[in-house]
This record gives sequence, C-alpha cells and structure tokens, in this order.
Amino acid sequence: MKLRLIVIGKDKNDPLCTVADGYLERLSHSFPCTLVELKEEPARASMPVDRVRALEAERIKKALLPGERVIALDERGKEQTSVELSKRLGTWAQEGRSAVALIIGGPNGLDPVLVASADERWALSKLTLPHRLARVLIAEQLYRAATILRGEPYHK
Repeated sequence: MKLRLIVIGKDKNDPLCTVADGYLERLSHSFPCTLVELKEEPARASMPVDRVRALEAERIKKALLPGERVIALDERGKEQTSVELSKRLGTWAQEGRSAVALIIGGPNGLDPVLVASADERWALSKLTLPHRLARVLIAEQLYRAATILRGEPYHK
C-alpha cells in the first residue's frame, strides 16, 4: 500500500517541512510514501477565500489517483489515538488497498465540497493548526503507527 501526503504549498526550505520529510523518509521503510506539493493560491481582495479554496481543490482532485482512498485532514473530523491509526493502516494494508491520500489544505483550509467528498475526515486536533505544523504531525503519527504495527517501542 502506498501512502501519499498531498499538501497545498511548496515549502521545501521551511524547517517544519524538513522535520516532516524526515518522518516520511523513515515511514517509507514500512510503506512507500510520496509527498505531493501543490501550488498555493494566494488570497487577495479580488479573489475571495471560497474561490481560493475551490481552485486549490481542483488541483488536489487532479493529483488524486483512481481508486485512491481520500482522507481530508480537517479540525471537524474524527480524532484518533495512535493505536487506532495503526489499526487503520493495518486494515488497509490487509485489504490490499493500493493507495491512500491524506490531504492537508493551505493557509485558507480545504474546500468544504472537497472535505465532504472525502472517504474519511480526520482531525489532528480540535484546534486549527498551521498547515506546516499539520504536515509534521501527520507525518510523525503515520510513522508512529507503522512502528506500532511492527511492534517497535517508539510509540511508548
């Protein structure tokens, strides 16, 4: 099973993204993992936030693979423990799921229509998080879930 982290914003030189990339690299030893960075649409007076989100949603939809399970990261989604997340990963792997995409919006969040169309909605917190910090948190939690599946002590 492949994991794909689809994010709005090309943030390669950001220190938080460097940390996230380190977790994704470690995660790739258990699950092939790809980072897909998509162009952020800058909000401006001539373009309202809902239009910005809609444009970014179109970019996200084009990046999705056929048959891919789509997880939208949204503060109104379901919160999980690390153990619950590891069970989800294990279930998908046993089902033979080919790919799972986890989507992180940019500074303006995700388009509500895109969120509603996702297979699942997960919350990393009930707080609204900066998108770069969300990137670190999901990368670390995916890595932690993989270590739980392997029976390693990292998660304790």
